[in-house]
Amino acid sequence: MHALRCVPLLAAAVTCFTAASACAQAPPLDRIELPPGFRIELLAQVPNARSLALGARGTLFVGSRSGDKVHAVSLEALPGGGWKAQRVRVVAQGLNRPNGVAFRDGALYVAEVSRVLRLDRIEDALDAPPAPVVVYDRLPSEVHHGWKFIRFGPDGQLYVPIGAPCNVCEREGYALIGRMPADGSRFEVFAQGVRNTVGFDWHPATRELWFTDNGRDWLGDDLPADELNHAPRAGQHFGFPYCHQGDLPDPQYGRNCDAYVAPAQKLGAHVAALGMRFYTGAMFPPEYRNQILIAEHGSWNRSRKVGYRLTLAKLEGSRVVAYQPFAKGWLQGESAWGRPVDLEMLPDGSIAVSDDLAGAIYRISYRGGG
Repeated sequence: MHALRCVPLLAAAVTCFTAASACAQAPPLDRIELPPGFRIELLAQVPNARSLALGARGTLFVGSRSGDKVHAVSLEALPGGGWKAQRVRVVAQGLNRPNGVAFRDGALYVAEVSRVLRLDRIEDALDAPPAPVVVYDRLPSEVHHGWKFIRFGPDGQLYVPIGAPCNVCEREGYALIGRMPADGSRFEVFAQGVRNTVGFDWHPATRELWFTDNGRDWLGDDLPADELNHAPRAGQHFGFPYCHQGDLPDPQYGRNCDAYVAPAQKLGAHVAALGMRFYTGAMFPPEYRNQILIAEHGSWNRSRKVGYRLTLAKLEGSRVVAYQPFAKGWLQGESAWGRPVDLEMLPDGSIAVSDDLAGAIYRISYRGGG
């Protein structure tokens, strides 16, 4: 891979999220360092932008964690290449931390803390969204790690995590990834021992699940590592609360780590790895294809901040052979002006990146050259 370098901010129109509100100050994207040939631009400004999902007609849906709204960003392809945000609308509000969004068969699925909702034929009704239909309402109501990331798997099922309602504890029915049919008719556990995942994706060739997991707090600055995990089948246990990072027994609940699945890659401690995506587009150089991009939201309780960047996990088969920065600059010294959350592929092979601190959606593209 190429060394990172600073890249210029591309000119982009700023779109306000409501007609009545003033546009926020544009983020200082000239501070972002990317490999040569890559560019970053501001696509839209959306308050508390969290999880992303792309509709069939190019609508980018955006969840929120601290807010109560779900937004829709209408995108228009530009003649010379690239995308423009035409308009940003609120398509749902008054919800309980609607972090998770997923799109399937014309419907937008939204995950609150304790239930999953569905907005049917949403791209036909962006100006007058339909009332949400309750798909499933039997998820736990605890707010601690209660916000959800959701996505449909290659098996057609909706995957829904249930985070641990604590820093570290032993609670039945928590710290897991579950799945359900699109109609919510049943819920089953797919993976256990997962403290808090807010991002997962499936390998485009093997169709096997990979996910990030946030490590526990208060074991010091450098322990334990956040994790990138590989779950090729249902029924595996990834260690929480008994074993962290594959080789660190918990001081209170510790057991033999050999009994659990070790991470495919240890990430930085406290980097808060959230969204992740396999790159499947044709725009980036060939060496990026089927590799993993990870959004590291950034530390909140470390003596010196870490994360606040995008990283790249390079695979050979199902083995991670490199873990390195891809985009950085949201953290300047000990001051952060942005926090990446999630990534979504756009139709032209560029990627959208959400930032809940700056309230922004960025687009990263590749034009070649230096």
